[in-house]
Amino acid sequence: MTPPSQTGPADAGAPATARLADVDALRGFALFGILMVNIPFFASGYTLLDVPDPARLAWHDDVAENVVRFVFESKFYLLFAFLFGYSFTLQLNSAAARGLTFRPRFLRRLGGLFLIGVANAVLLFYGDILVTYAVLGLLLFLVRGISPRRALWVAGIITGTIALLFLTVAVLVMLIDGASATPTAAEQARMLADGRAGTEAMRGGFGSVIGERISSLGTSFPLILFFQGPLAFSAFLVGLAAGKRRVLADPAAQEGKLRLIQLIGFPVGLAGSVFYTFGGHDNLFANAAHLVSAPFLTAAYVATLLRVFRTARGARLAEVLARPGRMALTNYLSQSLLCVLIFTGIGLGLIGRVPYAAVLGIAVAIYSVQVVWSAWWMRRFRMGPVEWLLRAATHLERPAMRQRERPGRSPASV
Repeated sequence: MTPPSQTGPADAGAPATARLADVDALRGFALFGILMVNIPFFASGYTLLDVPDPARLAWHDDVAENVVRFVFESKFYLLFAFLFGYSFTLQLNSAAARGLTFRPRFLRRLGGLFLIGVANAVLLFYGDILVTYAVLGLLLFLVRGISPRRALWVAGIITGTIALLFLTVAVLVMLIDGASATPTAAEQARMLADGRAGTEAMRGGFGSVIGERISSLGTSFPLILFFQGPLAFSAFLVGLAAGKRRVLADPAAQEGKLRLIQLIGFPVGLAGSVFYTFGGHDNLFANAAHLVSAPFLTAAYVATLLRVFRTARGARLAEVLARPGRMALTNYLSQSLLCVLIFTGIGLGLIGRVPYAAVLGIAVAIYSVQVVWSAWWMRRFRMGPVEWLLRAATHLERPAMRQRERPGRSPASV
């Protein structure tokens, strides 16, 4: 249940030369991972409850689920959060360079992001984190003067504290009930009934789907706010530190550091993913280890991509990924919209009727369409349609939309 960063790679109206292509490409890459993690929540009413879907008990369903847990889960929302923090520094620099007052614009941006998040949570996806991003963005603004070194220390302390809490709970559970928090037979029966009811509700019409979305917020929002929220803010701080040191301005100059990140990140991150994937869904020790190891694997992904982007073929890949990345908010929301149309009764009603592996195939197809559509759109327009709305709210003006269009400067033109 993860979202994209919505503080664009630079101020959305900045010239193309002010953009960092690698930031856009990383954001485009993260969009794919986000979709792979989110789409199972659309395809089954059991996913949010973390119980096996009775319609997905074949071996290939287990393999597909393990691929998502091992490769994607908990890695890509950290990448987006990192890019949020990094982009925040670019916006600060852009505002300072143009002599603009940053505070009111940034606060209006966060307000717009908050409203978009509320609409997304109610209408499309109960796993929305944009509301949490908007709230945490206020905190990021308040600590914007923090030094890079201190930001990294605080990020580490937050992550370590959350992992320690999980570890403490795991020890207490082990002392009381054994190594895992396996639900009782009655609890399992109740969760299966809830999953079946959720699936049937999502096969209904518009009112039934919206009602299920709203009722699911009671389960999903606390998890996002108190679990993903602190870890996302940790990634904000890492991105803030990287932005202040201009790490992505010249990745070629960071070759040695990128190699070191790979050498450390992959062994630690992959070990944690193995434990998390095969240690059992209810193994709290595996979850605690994953909290600590996932940032290492995310960092290794980023370091690898930045090195690949420096090659001839990698440069072409970066160009392809950058196009959907430049309109990440539009693509993120359109992913949810397409999933609603595919899986709920508003559209095809395929929820609970598609094997897990096929669900991932649908995700690949959706992302492929977005890559092609984004390339077509960005050849004609300066930003995505939702980015345009967010920028209009931020600057109280009509932004230039077409590539050769001049922006309106009057607030009355909004």
